[in-house]
Amino acid sequence: MLPTIHARVGDELYLHGSVANRMFGTLGAGAPLCVTVTLLDGLVLARAAFKHSMNYRSVVILGSARTLTAEHEKRRAMLAVVERVLPGRAAQVREPSKGELKATTVLCLPITEASAKVRSGPPLDADEDHALRVWAGVLPLQLAALPPVAEPRLPDGVGVPATLTSWSRAAPGKRR
Repeated sequence: MLPTIHARVGDELYLHGSVANRMFGTLGAGAPLCVTVTLLDGLVLARAAFKHSMNYRSVVILGSARTLTAEHEKRRAMLAVVERVLPGRAAQVREPSKGELKATTVLCLPITEASAKVRSGPPLDADEDHALRVWAGVLPLQLAALPPVAEPRLPDGVGVPATLTSWSRAAPGKRR
């Protein structure tokens, strides 16, 4: 398991890491791969310990990846990853240099086998537990951006771009 930034473009998922990463080398050679992403939306607090749960959105993608070798493919994938982190950011930064591309392994995983699972809603207490004098419900959770913190050597007068101040990863239908 390796936490990494990913980007989906059409029916392909891109992952990137150092060329020194042995796991990426093995995966790029065709070893079976499982990528999982889970977003936690809330803690579901029931009246009975057994009925506690979480609200979430989750996906599992299975398959075999290939290593991108063509410079234009690697560049496109790496810029897609930057856009995944912050839409509009790729147009604001320097593109990867030839040396940076050479130092990076980029895997392309075709999305041919995937499973998604979503849990939402209140606790599912047993009927006989509804009379218990115990608080039950959902504690909603969300990922929220805090004020940006400038890099210490940022030149004076470089403002925070609007793409950053408007960042949100709210649940679908709740985006600003």
